[in-house]
Amino acid sequence: MQYRIEGTTLPVVTVTLNPGQRIYSSSGGMSWMTEAVEMETNTGGGLGKMFKRALSGESLFIVDYYVERGEGEVAFSAEFPGKILDLDLAGGQSVIVQKDAFMCADKSVDLDMHFRKRLGAGLFGGEGFIMQRLTGPGRAFVNFDGEILVKELQPGELLRVDTGHVAMIDPTVDFDVEIVRGFKNILLGGEGLFLATLRGPGKAYLQTMPMDKLAQKIAQYIPQVGGKGASGGGNVDLGQLFGGR
Repeated sequence: MQYRIEGTTLPVVTVTLNPGQRIYSSSGGMSWMTEAVEMETNTGGGLGKMFKRALSGESLFIVDYYVERGEGEVAFSAEFPGKILDLDLAGGQSVIVQKDAFMCADKSVDLDMHFRKRLGAGLFGGEGFIMQRLTGPGRAFVNFDGEILVKELQPGELLRVDTGHVAMIDPTVDFDVEIVRGFKNILLGGEGLFLATLRGPGKAYLQTMPMDKLAQKIAQYIPQVGGKGASGGGNVDLGQLFGGR
């Protein structure tokens, strides 16, 4: 597969298709495509697959993209500021990614639901009970929040992570949560009650800007009508705010 990833804050991946090549994405994932590209909307494996995709944050239907003659291009844009990673998966190789990270993949790549068996990790791990599992062979593209750092964990090595920063892990990495130690740390440390724990062996991909934290930060500076915003602003006249009289 030929492709290119362009852009910085809000990147886009453009895939070049030749006859015999086919990729797929969730419905509504495509940004633009050239004239030669054909679309085919389908269930992607029946009702069972549709249900699993819905639980893992994807659409009920998927869309295949292909060309019958010549060459075509189809592009998929990031939905939030961050990074697009290309994953070259060998046959049977899997990765576990956060919900809604999937962009597109070779038709040979299987997209499935990954259910966290541990109650604590599902409730307090920052990603919920349901994640996504991508299994090769083939190439897939995923979009994460902010910058991405990769930690190679040795067998038994433990990494404590603020919840929400876990973007992707190898299936061999054990994902759990633990309570922050120390009464003062819980009340005054600013990290909340729980931390995610990742134990090797395997790779852990960490995102620097979880979207929920970015939304909370932006919300502090949104003016509030009839009162003061968190930034200290006074009352806001809606007419002035939206250009009215």
